[in-house]
Amino acid sequence: TAQAARQAGITIDQIAAEADIAPRTFFSYFDSKDDVVLADYADRLSRIVGELDRRPLGESIWTALRSSFAVVASDYEAEADRLARRFAIMATTPSVHARSLQLQAGWEITLGSHIAAREGAETDDPEPGLLAAAALAAMRASLQYWLTTDRTTLLPRLVQESFDRLGGGLAPR
Repeated sequence: TAQAARQAGITIDQIAAEADIAPRTFFSYFDSKDDVVLADYADRLSRIVGELDRRPLGESIWTALRSSFAVVASDYEAEADRLARRFAIMATTPSVHARSLQLQAGWEITLGSHIAAREGAETDDPEPGLLAAAALAAMRASLQYWLTTDRTTLLPRLVQESFDRLGGGLAPR
């Protein structure tokens, strides 16, 4: 698309000039120009982990993840227009989409390690990684649905419903 061609044709020098910084300074903040679109990913992961840390240790890990992701989803609602623009860029710019998937794979590893530590899991236990992947998939699917519809259903509710469906073994509704 035209938007993807424009984004792909933008140089680091142009971005740096627009930000009134030296191109070398750009790389102090970002690894690539795709990372500009995804600049808040690290903060989002920290928010998820922080919310998980606030959950009671006696609570089941699935319930703790469900609650943590619902809280983070409420943050996303305030950023709906910006997130919709990001999704549009990702849909039309393969390099940004690929970078997003790469970062999300890192999220799975980080969140899985955090779950394993919280639950006292053995290092060879696949369950923490599975829980992390499922939780992130529930958030991603809910967010994508929410951004591409009329947004009448609150995003935290969609996230909780996705967790409930996964927790129920994806049984028919």
